[in-house]
Formats: sequence, C-alpha cells, structure tokens
Amino acid sequence: VQLQASGGGLVQPGGSLGLSCAASVSISSIDYMGWYRQAPGKQRELVATITNRGSTNYADSVKGRFTISRDNAKNTVYLQMNRVKPEDTAVYYCSAVRLGSGGYWGQGTQVTVSS
Repeated sequence: VQLQASGGGLVQPGGSLGLSCAASVSISSIDYMGWYRQAPGKQRELVATITNRGSTNYADSVKGRFTISRDNAKNTVYLQMNRVKPEDTAVYYCSAVRLGSGGYWGQGTQVTVSS
C-alpha cells in the first residue's frame, strides 16, 4: 500500500486548510485510515482516524475543528482543518492499517499556521 499525502502549506490562524491522502489500493479493503502529526521536538500523535465503515475518532485537541472523511471511489481520505491554531503546526502523515496485515505510512506534508 502506498499513500500520497498532499495539501499542506501556510495558513493563517483561524483559517482553513484541506489535506488529501491518495492510496494505491482500494481503501475499502483498508480497516483504518488516519492522520497523525509530528511537531518539532515532539512525538508523533494521532489526529483523526476513520474506519472502512465510516466511524471516526479525533484527538481532543482537534475535535470540533477538524473533519476526516473518505471517498472510496477515489481511494482518498481527507482531513479538513478549520479554525486552525499555531499549535496545529506540524508535519502531517497519512496512515493505513489492514488488520492482520500491517500498517503503512505516507510521506509527510508540512502544515504551518502563522500570521
């Protein structure tokens, strides 16, 4: 499974940004897909996950601001980030997990929140 993340960039505090993660396989065959992030000097942390049935889970720090979604027809998972804060600045990574098979990471995409 190969994952290609895109959509990072510079955004002002309070603004919005969308990330995309395109998979090389049908994502309907993937049990969990998600987004993680890693800020400088910090450990990688969960941002949001979505199951192949559409159940979602969010870190407390992004609840109500970020939305994860998936388009099975496009084999793509999205992360819509609204009302971003400077502390959202990080490299964002797409992930995929096939239960019994393993996990996969995409390359990171930088998100910088700054005025």
